Amino acid sequence: MNEALRDTLEHIFTAGLAAVAPDGALLRHLRLEGDTLTAGDRRYDLRRRVVVLGAGKGAAPMAVALENLLGERISEGLVVVKYGHGLPLRRIRLAEAAHPVPDASGAAATKTLLDMARRAGTGDLAICLLTGGASALTPAPAPGLTLEHLQTVTGLLLECGATIDELNAVRKHLSVFSGGQLARAAAPASVLSVIVSDVVGDRLDVIASGPTAPDGSDFATCAAVIAGFGLEDRLPVPVRAHLAAGLAGRLPETPKADDPLFDRVQNLLVATNRQALEAAAVKAEALGFAPRIVTDALTGEARQRARELVAEARRAADALRPGDPPICLLVGGETTVTIRGSGKGGRNQEMALAAALALEGDQRICALFAGTDGTDGPTDAAGGFAFGDSAAAVRRAGADPEALLDNNAGNMALRLSGDLLVTGPTRTNVMDMAVLLVRSA
Repeated sequence: MNEALRDTLEHIFTAGLAAVAPDGALLRHLRLEGDTLTAGDRRYDLRRRVVVLGAGKGAAPMAVALENLLGERISEGLVVVKYGHGLPLRRIRLAEAAHPVPDASGAAATKTLLDMARRAGTGDLAICLLTGGASALTPAPAPGLTLEHLQTVTGLLLECGATIDELNAVRKHLSVFSGGQLARAAAPASVLSVIVSDVVGDRLDVIASGPTAPDGSDFATCAAVIAGFGLEDRLPVPVRAHLAAGLAGRLPETPKADDPLFDRVQNLLVATNRQALEAAAVKAEALGFAPRIVTDALTGEARQRARELVAEARRAADALRPGDPPICLLVGGETTVTIRGSGKGGRNQEMALAAALALEGDQRICALFAGTDGTDGPTDAAGGFAFGDSAAAVRRAGADPEALLDNNAGNMALRLSGDLLVTGPTRTNVMDMAVLLVRSA
């Protein structure tokens, strides 16, 4: 029975993914008529130089779609993607780099992106393709800092369970690319950014660290994040000095909403987690389930949120009456994991293992927790399934699922129970999705 349920869960998840494929999303929002490109409520005369600048796990399919749409109108371009997420391109160059901790390849590619942006002049159009993952893929250390400094800070914040908002606020203020600074580099050219959201609330200043959006954070925000995690004494000395100088007003802030450079910038949001959940709901209904979108803004500690979702599913199961259709609960967002052990996994695998323990013996509910980008933590899995007999399967394999959870070893537990979901790169990224199927018996 688990195999049939596993297929159903995956079909619903895949329907959500299809709705937020970056290439399709781009083409739904851009239209070419002769030499005029319509994007949302704006029009651009393409009888000028067009430069394409992109970064993120889904930037390659967006670049392919844009090449197919604009063809030889593209003068030059570069997109930076995570290793293994590339696609063949004709007019736009492609670079691969590391995620989530940046590397030298990302730094070199980001320098090229900034050089291209600075070459754009009055009358030119810079089209930016931005998806989740762009923050880590575009390291551009501020003067006095190095790539190694950015790597250290990123690693420390990830280890502490920092939210994407907190992580990006700090990264923006250690960078010359993020927080509106790509738009600053491209001025006085016009900038059109086509954006796929991977953050709760779809805030343009947070997605991809907002390289073409006004920055809502400042050096005071960074100081609060660092103090909140008690990292003051663990940061590299140059990073501490840089943040202190910014806080004291000795360094320029990132551009804010009142900066006139944004008069020439359009940020166009084309795909979100909510859209994925809505498409998944349509698929669930077609499969005979009554869909309920619980939230597209789930945050918090992964294992605790998993237990809460199981409790909600149990309440839904208890309320079912004979003749009622089974229920499909759909959840989106991005939880965090506070690392306490030395095990391997990611937030979705941690949720799946915690849910499996909470579900033990209950055959009415099953679940899938997965990252829409196809990767979960430093593993080859997108996430995992949870069934009423999953924890027992781990024990039969000779391991203790509670101990594995304590050690943040979700990957090993799900491997032992046969509950890993491996999709490979999906080339999109709209945070995570959870699908829970609820039956009366």
